[in-house]
Amino acid sequence: MPAERIDKKSRHEVNLIRSAAKINAETHMTVSEAIKPGITTQELNDLAEAFIRSNGGTPTFKGLYGFPGTLCVSVNDEVVHGIPSERVLKEGDIISVDCGTTYKGMVSDSAVTWPVGKISDELKELLKATNEGLLAGISKMLAGNRLIEISGAIEDVCLQYGFGMVRNYGGHGVGRKPHEPPFIHNFRTDDSGPVMEAGNVLAIEPMFNLGGDDVYTAEDNWTVLTKDHLPSAHFEHTVVVTKGEPEILTLLPV
Repeated sequence: MPAERIDKKSRHEVNLIRSAAKINAETHMTVSEAIKPGITTQELNDLAEAFIRSNGGTPTFKGLYGFPGTLCVSVNDEVVHGIPSERVLKEGDIISVDCGTTYKGMVSDSAVTWPVGKISDELKELLKATNEGLLAGISKMLAGNRLIEISGAIEDVCLQYGFGMVRNYGGHGVGRKPHEPPFIHNFRTDDSGPVMEAGNVLAIEPMFNLGGDDVYTAEDNWTVLTKDHLPSAHFEHTVVVTKGEPEILTLLPV
């Protein structure tokens, strides 16, 4: 049975997602400038919400499936879906900031893992590798390619560095809703997936672990942690397939 086609967005819809993505990227930069030892994850969350709203967007994650925050903030061994709180960041931590912005009904989604002050060389390598995995996956977002080529490119980077791979979570379609089909694995599976076409909008998001692959969900029913409690990194971009090279919509401003 042939794989289903991926939903295509119109030029107008892509332009709205591009506007949402610009706010999202600028939110990340605003938050990143405040990340330092002594700040709480709730303070970062409040800063992000105020910035998104002041720029004409709405926080996509707030209330989504009952999630209480604007940001998912995941520190050290927290992989994804960490809830903002009075937790104080410390020198040497890493923090994954996952943010969604909705603009005129269209959604963008991106994540960056940031250092808190000075971090160890092994954590620097973990962040570098995870971001490389993201960019390798995005490079395969070409019209005519299948999803497995994204998955394989990400997996190859993870294997090259020898890090653990989070297998329970992955990328997804995005645009009209925060999470749309298809699910995008960050490793090769038996399913090659559908063929990509111009107008497909996908959120690519590898998560690499300093230790093993295994994760579990905390008692809050949200926060995902590594089973061995070693640190994890998460990077994500919203990307559109074009007739040429893929366009990363959530690139951080330089």
